[in-house]
Amino acid sequence: MPFFSFNDTLLLATILFSVGLAGVLIRRNMLFMLMSLDIMLNATALVFVGAGARWHDAAGQVMFLLILALAAVETAVGLAIILCLHARGRPTLDADTGNLLQG
Repeated sequence: MPFFSFNDTLLLATILFSVGLAGVLIRRNMLFMLMSLDIMLNATALVFVGAGARWHDAAGQVMFLLILALAAVETAVGLAIILCLHARGRPTLDADTGNLLQG
């Protein structure tokens, strides 16, 4: 018997996804936006794990591993972009200053 019901898992995933979406829409710092995207990916992974546990299928855990790998790649590429922008002399990590890019 699972510790949490499937409805509880969906509720928690919805709350996590909403927090991540609010972080992407409200925060303008690229680092916080990157962390909010990771929260959103973890919420979707939680839904897959909960669905796999609900229907006794291992596909949920497989999708979790794929989403976890996607989140790792997204974080690595995002941090590389942030470091490249910072190395070129960009004074802030504010996403609204993206129109200042030249060359």
